[in-house]
Amino acid sequence: MKIAATYDKESNTIFQHFGKTQNFKIYEIENGKILSAEVIDNGGFGHHDLATYLKNLGVETLILGNRGQGAIDALNNAGIKQIPGVTGNPDEAAEAFLKGTLTGNPNAVCAHKHNHVHN
Repeated sequence: MKIAATYDKESNTIFQHFGKTQNFKIYEIENGKILSAEVIDNGGFGHHDLATYLKNLGVETLILGNRGQGAIDALNNAGIKQIPGVTGNPDEAAEAFLKGTLTGNPNAVCAHKHNHVHN
């Protein structure tokens, strides 16, 4: 299984705006343990296309900060489980996910309006 977290490389934290994340930290999980972790870029994608990109990488669950309704819909359509509203270190969040203790905030959404068109 693969899980991912939006990732801010500079601060080593979970990036707080899904559609603008430049990196993801991808975790390969087997038998309840992290086998490997790697940082990848966003593939040049943004907003709605990120969900398809993650799905094509085999990601089943995404740990993230905030996201807008378009991202919520795109992730749902891709069949990716979301754990939004998470802050802090992604490695600690991934470990908490494995232990079943990671709690997100399903109401964590972007509070600003997007002035661009999604294709």
